[in-house]
Amino acid sequence: MSAMEDHPLSYSRLGDCARNVESVITRLMADKLAYPEMLSLAAGFTDNRVLPESLVQAALESLSITENRSHLQYGMNRGRPGLRRCVIDLLKSYPGEHDLDLDEENIVITNGSQQGLYILVQMLCDPGDIVLVESPSYFVFLELLEGLGVRAVSIPCNEDGTIDHSGMAALVSSLESSGELESVKLVYLMGAFANPSTRCISESDKLGLCDLLRGLERKIPVVEDMAYRELYFDEPYPARTLLAIEEWRNHPVIYSGTFTKPFATGLKVGFIVSRNRDCLTTLAKIKGHQDFGSAHLNQAIIENVYSSGEYHKHLQAIRPHYREKRDILEAALLENGFKDAGWEWDQPLGGLLLWARGPEGTNTRIGSPFHKRCVEKEILYVPGDLCFAEGSPENCVRLSFGALEKELIPEAAKRFCEAALQTG
Repeated sequence: MSAMEDHPLSYSRLGDCARNVESVITRLMADKLAYPEMLSLAAGFTDNRVLPESLVQAALESLSITENRSHLQYGMNRGRPGLRRCVIDLLKSYPGEHDLDLDEENIVITNGSQQGLYILVQMLCDPGDIVLVESPSYFVFLELLEGLGVRAVSIPCNEDGTIDHSGMAALVSSLESSGELESVKLVYLMGAFANPSTRCISESDKLGLCDLLRGLERKIPVVEDMAYRELYFDEPYPARTLLAIEEWRNHPVIYSGTFTKPFATGLKVGFIVSRNRDCLTTLAKIKGHQDFGSAHLNQAIIENVYSSGEYHKHLQAIRPHYREKRDILEAALLENGFKDAGWEWDQPLGGLLLWARGPEGTNTRIGSPFHKRCVEKEILYVPGDLCFAEGSPENCVRLSFGALEKELIPEAAKRFCEAALQTG
């Protein structure tokens, strides 16, 4: 008899939704780890060479002396008060945001930003509800919505990636006419160096969106995901967050941030910030049902590093590293004829990604000849159709320069371009 047997189960609506959604991100991460010979421009890992090993080691040594091992015990469900104060200090470090009127009760520490996003959707949306997202949007978030039975609808954007405000007004009018506006429970934005587009949202776009949403009878919460905000290459993006813009003051705004991408992905420490205390209280209650609080030791490490002043020094050290990797990837794509073949992209000013748009008619979907040729050449990428709520267009790709060693990026780009040119 097999050690594992399948027996028919009666699933909930959530269970039915989740079991019918294939996790692309999980598969991409597994491919990266299981097949090290594959060159991956897909995995959104950070670079092993700039992981803060010495800072973590020093923090552990310091904690064993100063905290009498309390960091090895359960912590508070909302997170360490000291770390929440560090989050406030981090937000206030940005231009135009030094006077943010926040305190530690405005923050909940989460198990990476993904947990926070999941709980927010779970507590605000029912199956069949709608979330408005950018076009393109973070494909893992789109997958999250699908797993919860929630429908993503794209916010109209102009060709340059800015919000099409007249198109947005028309979308709202259309949803109202069809009776679906009541089902719109959330707006999801990536304010800085978005995954995958690397775009940033200007303050004028934020104000235009505010004008539209304020005119509605029901206030629709807005999540501003800033996972890549700290990973700018030269200067922080100047637009203030929704939390800092006065016009958004009386609107339910939720800021999602993380220490995962800028510091150490394995520590999985994120945070949710909001002035809406009821929102945070509800989120914390759901989180308490899941884990009683994020890993206390991981929080203590980051708090120690931040409080010592080493966190910002770490960021200053890794920004040139990722900028150099961006430059290497762009140079290799140009050298191998990618742009000559009709592909276009905007130079990323931050983050770990490059978003490229191919000629009309190009199909980069999983299972397409393009995709199969890349796999044959042992190169991985993220197909762009995964990043659109409607599943199209299909002529885009997301290329990550974060994880791959910089010495291997030229070879990875060469293989990718060869595949693209052979199937273009």
